[in-house]
Amino acid sequence: MRRQALLLAVLGSTLVSCVGVYGATGNDTGGIIPWSPDNEREALNIAQNNCGRFNKHAAITSVHRIYGDYIGYVCIWDPPPRRRHRT
Repeated sequence: MRRQALLLAVLGSTLVSCVGVYGATGNDTGGIIPWSPDNEREALNIAQNNCGRFNKHAAITSVHRIYGDYIGYVCIWDPPPRRRHRT
């Protein structure tokens, strides 16, 4: 019983840290993801998972690096243009 409780606690804390306490919120036009360092790394994947349900592509529009704030994204029909980094 203790082993199951410990496993459940670890799994629960992992899931909460991935998308926040309330999770990502979105629809076919876009949404928000609670900011955390982990969520920032996975923001495009989380957003694309939502937008992909509507056969659209995700584009990150804003990142506010403060706990309690959000990463914003939009769902668009055409893939966003690839940006070339200058060297």
